[in-house]
Amino acid sequence: MNTEQDAELARRVEVHAALADPTRLRVVDLLGAGDAASSELSARLGTPSNLLAHHLKILEAAGVIRRRRSEGDGRRSYWRLVPDVVAPAADPGAVAVPHLRTPARLVFVCTANTARSHLAAALWRQASRVPADSAGTHPAERIDRRAVAAARRHHLDLPDVRPQRVEDLAPALTEDDLVVTVCDRAHEELGDAAQLHWSVPDPVAAGGAAAFDRAHDEIAGRVRVLAGGLR
Repeated sequence: MNTEQDAELARRVEVHAALADPTRLRVVDLLGAGDAASSELSARLGTPSNLLAHHLKILEAAGVIRRRRSEGDGRRSYWRLVPDVVAPAADPGAVAVPHLRTPARLVFVCTANTARSHLAAALWRQASRVPADSAGTHPAERIDRRAVAAARRHHLDLPDVRPQRVEDLAPALTEDDLVVTVCDRAHEELGDAAQLHWSVPDPVAAGGAAAFDRAHDEIAGRVRVLAGGLR
């Protein structure tokens, strides 16, 4: 066995060892559909913060999860699964949102409702029959033209509509809707009203077509996972 094979075997052993604990496996299941801060994981699991920190450290060291600093509250970080390291739960939607197994509608929310939330809704409509809408906590005047261009590059039907406030959605939000925040600031504003969070970097702040393509690709991967669990 050569050195490269030895290293790969050692990596697999570390990953499997990290998953050989009920709490750590539940963390992986919860992060299968969306990202979460340590405090959110602690509340969902009923695990004390100091014990949870120990488990998160093991998962991070094994390369199973990683964290990203919030673009809103810089004191907070969001944990996410590293893609393609472990398979998520067979039904990630049921694990993450058991009370909303089949929502009446998905509502994707960001701050300005100019890019990420519109891309997410367009991708969702392409992947699922469950209706989707988008909104912002502080909507701008119009959709960012670079988001529209990115949608065209990826053959997405993105209607050129005026951004809207979450409070102005028609019909209004109900407990049958599933709210997914795709912006850290919006997530921190909405709190428990958002059942899932995807910590997607802001392509508007980054600028350039590549940033919008990266946002599209990240959201598309998350949509595939969630749509597979909610069908």
